Amino acid sequence: MAMESLPNFEEIDIQKYLEVLQRRWLPLVGIFGISVTLGCLYAFSLKPFYRAEGSLMIKTNRSSSLTGLPQDIGRLEALNVNDNPLETQVRIVGSNPVIEKTINSLKLKNSEGKPLSIPDLAQQIKIEGIKGTDIVQLSSKGNDPELAAKIVNEVIDSYIDLNIKANQNEALTAKEVLITEVPTAEGIVRRAESELRIFKEKNKVVVLEQESAAAVDTISQLGNQISQAQAQLEDVKGRLGKLRSQAQVDSSQGVIDSEVSQAPGVQKVLAQLQEAESQLVLERIRFVSGHPTITSLEEKVVALKSLLKERTGQIAGGTQITQGSLQVGQLRQSLILDITRAEAQHVGLERQIATLLRQQSAYIKRANNLPRLEQNQRELERKLKAAQTTYETLLNKRQEIDIAQNQKIANARVISYALIPDKPEGPRKALFIIGGGAVGLFLGIIAAFSLDLIDRSVKTVKEAKEVLKYTVLAVIPTQIRNGKDHPPIAGLDRPVPKIIGRDIPYFPLGDAYQILQVNLKFLCFDKPLKSIVVTSSVAKEGKSDVSANLAVTMAQAGRRVLLVDADMRHPIQHHIWGLTNAVGLSNVIVGQVSLDVAIQEVMPNLDVLPSGVLPPNPVAMLDSQRMATLISNFSRDYDFIIFDTPPVSGIADAAVLSTLTDGILLVVRPGVVDLNSANAAKEFLTQSGQKVLGLVINGVNIKNEPNNYFYSTKERNRREIEQDLVSSSLTKYSKEG
Repeated sequence: MAMESLPNFEEIDIQKYLEVLQRRWLPLVGIFGISVTLGCLYAFSLKPFYRAEGSLMIKTNRSSSLTGLPQDIGRLEALNVNDNPLETQVRIVGSNPVIEKTINSLKLKNSEGKPLSIPDLAQQIKIEGIKGTDIVQLSSKGNDPELAAKIVNEVIDSYIDLNIKANQNEALTAKEVLITEVPTAEGIVRRAESELRIFKEKNKVVVLEQESAAAVDTISQLGNQISQAQAQLEDVKGRLGKLRSQAQVDSSQGVIDSEVSQAPGVQKVLAQLQEAESQLVLERIRFVSGHPTITSLEEKVVALKSLLKERTGQIAGGTQITQGSLQVGQLRQSLILDITRAEAQHVGLERQIATLLRQQSAYIKRANNLPRLEQNQRELERKLKAAQTTYETLLNKRQEIDIAQNQKIANARVISYALIPDKPEGPRKALFIIGGGAVGLFLGIIAAFSLDLIDRSVKTVKEAKEVLKYTVLAVIPTQIRNGKDHPPIAGLDRPVPKIIGRDIPYFPLGDAYQILQVNLKFLCFDKPLKSIVVTSSVAKEGKSDVSANLAVTMAQAGRRVLLVDADMRHPIQHHIWGLTNAVGLSNVIVGQVSLDVAIQEVMPNLDVLPSGVLPPNPVAMLDSQRMATLISNFSRDYDFIIFDTPPVSGIADAAVLSTLTDGILLVVRPGVVDLNSANAAKEFLTQSGQKVLGLVINGVNIKNEPNNYFYSTKERNRREIEQDLVSSSLTKYSKEG
């Protein structure tokens, strides 16, 4: 399998956890010691005691039944499938009523002569169920063996007595329920019977099954009659249509015409009109239009038509009758009579069919309602039957409860009473001591890691590298305390830094500064470093220590060094070297004094320029053309210039001065700078484009760091460090082209 396909497992950094414990050893050891001490005190304070044991077997009482319930009196069942009824009984054995009855029966007293409290006695008794059995084990411990046995036996007896009373009370409660429920059940039966009777009377129900069969037969007969009537109606419709086509007259109009034409007055006038019209036709042949005879006949015809119209109107009731309609023949009158009869038969058949349909609809509605009536009747009958069954059951249960109430049967049987113990049991002192040590160790580890998590400071060299991500040029160990101490200075809130070789021994700090000097030398090949700015993220990280001791180390190596105290806010270099700060850098910048007056030699090859009088605006002075000229002069007269500047947190002095030098040397002190300040310093240096040469980890506790972080001639070859720096520099220049 290829290496790329292998899963990536995160490596557990055990060394990191060990470093945390090493840093927080004091609270860990303190908590461990306190816990062990408490365990020892508790173990040796324990006295021997006697233990008495007894046992019970839990069983189920199945002698009689509860009213209305599927369980028996005293039956033990779990609520859930996985629950054990034995655990419930264990709780009951140790309940307050049982303990209280035991105290009252034995008249137990405490050391003050008062009745023993329930919690105090409960602490002396241990009750547990044996797994896989129905046995409950009871034990009591105390200084009096006889009393311990009495307590166990009395708890057993008290539990059994209370259990019997509970079963009897359960039966009594059931009986009280029955006394109330029997009359209620009887009333329910009576109401169910009354509801069934009212239902039958309201819906006229006798036997629904027979009524359903009769309704089906009647609906079938009505259907046959309707079919026959509809067939006759279709026959009449066909005959009527044929008669109308032969008579070519509307049936109602034909009847009216026939009636009018047969009236005597109408017939006489109609005959006179026909005769006058015939005579008019003949006279028009003989005479011309306008002849008196023709005129007389025309007037006669008009008069007869008017008379005919008047008489037909009287008979037809206002209906307009034409002259041609009055001239009805015998055959046509017969056809009209047949049409009239057929229409009467048609109307009669339609009424008969409508009546049959109404009867059929009524029977169908009743038949459709029969299933609902049957369902309601069955529901009422079931309700009545259920009420009767409940009533009979309650009567039977009441008789059974009367018998069960007088029984004295418990849910437990005594397997063995407690015997008086003859041998005491001693406490396991070693177990408490070991337990105290384990608990103390556990709590100590938790406290150590909790304190380490709460502490937001940069604690180790590794954390400093991970946060700032700059090259570590040197790791300066913590200064030993057996060096020469400076007397306290009034107004100074920090100790005066010590110089190696003068105030403190050379080893191991001297080797560390030698490595720092070499690393600075190999940072650049084309142009050696001439001036650097030494600063830190926050105050009290030892930037002034590093500046002074680095200057001493370079001076001892034969290089001419100038140490400039550019911290014109809280200067300290003049305290380190025992100089006066009356004149210095600020005085030179404003032109009050010359460099020859301000610069003072403190040792061979090492000159110091104090800060001078503190100005109101140091940034303006450091960012002046005069300061740039001074640095140019310094570079001409000295091999190396070191500027001690204020921290970068909220102060721009170091950033302004670094633009005039070859770079910044950032000092980091674990335990002083926190993560927020370190991240803020990193962000500020990155955004302002500062050239950071590397890190100097100052004040490192050797015991809290792995050996591979320290530069010592006995532990690491200096040549390997130089080769690493050379290779890194070559890589850097090759990337820059």
